[in-house]
Amino acid sequence: MYYIIYPLFYLISLLPWRVAYILSDLFYLLTYYGIKYRKNVVRNNLAIAFPEKSAAERLMIEKDFFRQLIDTFVEMIKMISISKEELDKRFECNYEVVNDLYKTGQSVQVHGGHFFNWEYVNLAYGANFNYPFLGVYAPLSNKAMDRIIYNMRSKFKTILIPSYDFSTKFHHYASGIYSLALAADQNPRRTQDAYWVDFMGKITPFVPGPEKGARLKNTAIVFATYYRVKRGYYKSELTLYTTTPQEIPFGQITLDYKAFVEDQLHKRPANFLWSHRRFKWEYDAEKHADRLLQ
Repeated sequence: MYYIIYPLFYLISLLPWRVAYILSDLFYLLTYYGIKYRKNVVRNNLAIAFPEKSAAERLMIEKDFFRQLIDTFVEMIKMISISKEELDKRFECNYEVVNDLYKTGQSVQVHGGHFFNWEYVNLAYGANFNYPFLGVYAPLSNKAMDRIIYNMRSKFKTILIPSYDFSTKFHHYASGIYSLALAADQNPRRTQDAYWVDFMGKITPFVPGPEKGARLKNTAIVFATYYRVKRGYYKSELTLYTTTPQEIPFGQITLDYKAFVEDQLHKRPANFLWSHRRFKWEYDAEKHADRLLQ
């Protein structure tokens, strides 16, 4: 199956950008108006996150989100044949924030989010960080697609660690200096271990791993945002949060990261993966009060 799918994707990746985005527009119409992929999930998330906005405003955000989502899938295919020169032309970033830390010998965690286009982030950081760049990913059940996407994401030196193997494989890299990208806005698998915070007006669980890992390894923490400047062109802004995580009060790292994500969403409401059920868990004071961060 791989040798059938890959040549097709490779040929598509060679299409001029203008043609690729015509295809994206067609897929958007099919997805939004035909299949209606997760439209109710997106609409419910936006209603919770932006109750102050009118229905018409939220509808505009919804449509903009779907356009960016479909563009992301098309841009992923373009990743198969994209050169570093082309990537650097289309993705701007202040890499020096992380590369200056490399000179100190301290490892760094990059706390990002599911902003657009996170796939280009994975390529660009791997290509331009002085550190070995580690990323955690969830392998796909379809072996052919998993192989294709793995090769896409790792083509510019990014080291991918399967999420189910992270606890056993990460130590191979932790003995040296490294940069580790973490999508810290994910829903946790186990809510009993989660930190609960007021996120966009609703008490929501956040994964505890990023804060715990930074404290354990005493890594610097950099907050990362990224967003579309115009179609096909992106900008990432890296902000040094701390080089002394062990000196920060318990829970404050997570609270500050949460506030950082909220600020980004208020600036660019459509620039987030709203098709996942961000608010699916309900806070239970009897079960979770000791994990509530305020």
